[in-house]
Amino acid sequence: MSRTAYVTDLKTLQGECTANYLRLTRLLGELDAGEIREVELLRGGRRLGALCIEVLEQAPYTTIAQVSQQGVLDQMIETPRMRVHLYHDVRMAEVTDFQRQRHFHGRYRYPNARMHQPDEKLQLNRFLGEWLEYGLAHGHSVDLPELP
Repeated sequence: MSRTAYVTDLKTLQGECTANYLRLTRLLGELDAGEIREVELLRGGRRLGALCIEVLEQAPYTTIAQVSQQGVLDQMIETPRMRVHLYHDVRMAEVTDFQRQRHFHGRYRYPNARMHQPDEKLQLNRFLGEWLEYGLAHGHSVDLPELP
C-alpha cells in the first residue's frame, strides 16, 4: 500500500490567517506596544478565565502580539500561549510561536522527533481562530468601560 505525501493547502492556511487577522484586530482595537487587553471568558454565567492579548511590538507593517489565557487551573497545567505576527499590508495573522516552540514548517514528515502533525502550522492557526472566535462570542472586556 503506497502512502501519498501531505501537500500544504496554502489557500486554506491563508484563509485562516486572514480570518484571524480580522478577529485579532477586533479584539485589539487601538492598543499600543506594551498594552494588554483582557477578555473575560464566560459560559453559562460561570467565569472560565481570561483571554489576554498583549501587543509586544509595533511597526508600520507588522504587529507582534502574545495571546494567552489565565484561569482557575493556572497552577496545575501550562496554559496556552502563542506569539502571533499580524501583517498589516496583506491583512493576515500567523502563529509563529506556541508554548515556546518557534518557526513551524508548512508540513512535516510523520512521524518526527517532536511528533508534529503533517499540517501542524494549519492546526495551530485554526486553534487560534477558534480561541479568538470564542472570545468574541462569549467574552467581555475587563479593561474597557461599559457603554450605557
